[in-house]
Amino acid sequence: AFQPVLNYLGQQKTIQEVFQRMSTVLVTSLGSVAGDITIKTLKRLNHRVVGADIYPREYVPDALEVGAFYQAPYTMDVENYLTFIEDVCAREHVDFVFPMTDLDIDVFNANRDRLAKTGATFCMSPKSALDTIRNKKTLAEFINERCPQIKTITTLSLTECQGGTPFGYPVIVKPYDGRSSIGLYRIYNEYDWAAAMAAIEEPERYIVQPFVEGPIVMSEIVRNPESGKTVVVVREELLETSNFCAITVRMYHDEDLEARSRELAEALDIRGSVNFEWILDAEGTYHFVECNPRFSAGAEFTVMSGYELIDNHLRCFQGRDIEDYTYRHQMIIARKYEEYITKIFED
Repeated sequence: AFQPVLNYLGQQKTIQEVFQRMSTVLVTSLGSVAGDITIKTLKRLNHRVVGADIYPREYVPDALEVGAFYQAPYTMDVENYLTFIEDVCAREHVDFVFPMTDLDIDVFNANRDRLAKTGATFCMSPKSALDTIRNKKTLAEFINERCPQIKTITTLSLTECQGGTPFGYPVIVKPYDGRSSIGLYRIYNEYDWAAAMAAIEEPERYIVQPFVEGPIVMSEIVRNPESGKTVVVVREELLETSNFCAITVRMYHDEDLEARSRELAEALDIRGSVNFEWILDAEGTYHFVECNPRFSAGAEFTVMSGYELIDNHLRCFQGRDIEDYTYRHQMIIARKYEEYITKIFED
């Protein structure tokens, strides 16, 4: 009965492999920057894509590209959001869930037992890894202990700095579980410090770091714990938006940085795709900044450079090994924005 399907795929496959190709994947926060390449890749590989976002369908161009779309409640409304996810998984027979934002990750990570009852696989790293990653101070301490060859940025809790910054100026003050630079303060003098202290309502949620000047470098990771294989793709951000979303990047190769990235991914026991952010100082030293435990906004840069990031992330949750990556040459990749008509009203 499956022979026509096997013939259609053009090569001999086991029944299990056929079903892996034909999975239904729920992509949350569909309007995130990595949503487009995620949808395009999954559809090209014959998966059915279901999308969800807090905005109406006509507000999200990629909502027009999925097999089914649902408007979600706000992630911070945890109970309603979880009920929504459970309902969509049941209604659409979802096999895999791709959390696309840190907020999604946080909610799913804290409710693993409940979500396991959906029967869907939530494609994210283990709880122990995410608990460490999502606290920047805890992560810095973990790296200093487990991966001492990686240079971190000295990190203090804001509550330890009530008398002022011990680092001088400039400094960075940001939430320990922050995302997309929300709540981040760049402080250049005592007046900036006073203004930030007056504005911050939960100082226990904030950390303080000395400012390190230099370009942002991202190492995109895919790791399969079973095989022990870890792929690293490196890029420097040349142009970015005010909230640090890369517009133009340089893809390049740095053997030492890639080795350090593999070391950290193994120590954390990463599964699937995450990305590490670094600052490269004037002396050529990489300073670790943070880990984003999901596809980065620059995921499509990695795909364009020659590595199937989305497919290999999914492989890590299908019991399949990931593909190798062969670096070829440096390249500059730039993105542009495109307009879509998503709804027409009759006059």
